[in-house]
Amino acid sequence: MPSEKDRLQDIKQKDTGKSTRIMIVAGEASGDLHGGNLVRALHRIDPAICFYGVGGRNLKDAGVDLAADSANMAVVGLTEVVSKLGMIWKVMSTLKASLRKDRPDLLILIDYPDFNLPLAKAAKKYGVKVFYYISPQVWAWRKGRIGKIKKIVDKMAVILPFEARIYNEAGVDATFVGHPLLDVVKTKYSRKEALARFGLSEGVITVGILPGSRQSEVQRLLPEMLMAAKIIEEKLKPIQYVLPLADTLDSAYVSNIIAQHPVKVRIIRGDTYDVIGCADIAIVASGTATLETALMETPMIIIYKVSKTSYSVGKMIINVNNIGLVNIIAGKTIVPELIQDEASPERIASEVINILANRERLEGIKAELSKIRGMLGSPGAAERAARLAYEML
Repeated sequence: MPSEKDRLQDIKQKDTGKSTRIMIVAGEASGDLHGGNLVRALHRIDPAICFYGVGGRNLKDAGVDLAADSANMAVVGLTEVVSKLGMIWKVMSTLKASLRKDRPDLLILIDYPDFNLPLAKAAKKYGVKVFYYISPQVWAWRKGRIGKIKKIVDKMAVILPFEARIYNEAGVDATFVGHPLLDVVKTKYSRKEALARFGLSEGVITVGILPGSRQSEVQRLLPEMLMAAKIIEEKLKPIQYVLPLADTLDSAYVSNIIAQHPVKVRIIRGDTYDVIGCADIAIVASGTATLETALMETPMIIIYKVSKTSYSVGKMIINVNNIGLVNIIAGKTIVPELIQDEASPERIASEVINILANRERLEGIKAELSKIRGMLGSPGAAERAARLAYEML
């Protein structure tokens, strides 16, 4: 008896008699990572599917023909997008033209709502079905978007447990597939092996520095982190710093910023989770990295800083008590968040020193972080999302 996978393949081949083409758009590093895994899962169902669109190294390695590199499109804040408007508009125009002329069999969108929702609207206009993987965070800000999503998105696969209920109550076809990081956040080495591999010393306090995956984030946050590192170094010795470099960043750019500060930081490209895993504590830019760090059960300080204009506007429309994903999922503040002016070198250093000096607080944070994995469903998110997407073809 044929499996569901074989049945879906037979139906598709009989109905079209041609190769299936899917446009996929992931505008940021985390979306590129999860998009790559989704494409691989779809290829396991049907190796003949052709993919094209926007993404980074992961989507390219998965076999996607890229029309634009997502690293050039990632921005933080509402005002920072201005400098890239021309390039973003050009990419949008190219994709809309393809939706109109080529009519792909499916449009897969991954997060990146300010770009992807207008693209979904165009797809709806041209009769192209839309599958949205990894929801815009409408529960945090601009809840009015849900009504818009209902009109232009055919199916949504969400990765946070409370999102499906929010969308379903609004009439959006949404399914919780689990969090894709559960399949990704794994170490390859023991802590001892990792320290040796990275040229770090055993028995020394190790602090991870994670300034984000976008150049604009790094430019704004890394100097603050390095100044904090200097303060910490003056109070706690011996100590060592390690920075897992995001795929989207140029090592020379990051090294140049570090060189302007009297702190030694070892930069490691690749092995991100082993780097985080060997840290006693981490200073992390708000975003996906906070959840990755939580899954490694590494205590952290979350920092967030954008332009004053972006922050002022954001305060008026964001309606959550926390900004860090780990705290949002936990439903309470389990790790400190330093936002805007509070994300000063002095405050960052003070929080790090306080946690490291207070064994009870340190262990309490670790205990709370150990519960996060169980709140995110089960492994296999990409496979579940791929099946949902394939059924739309």
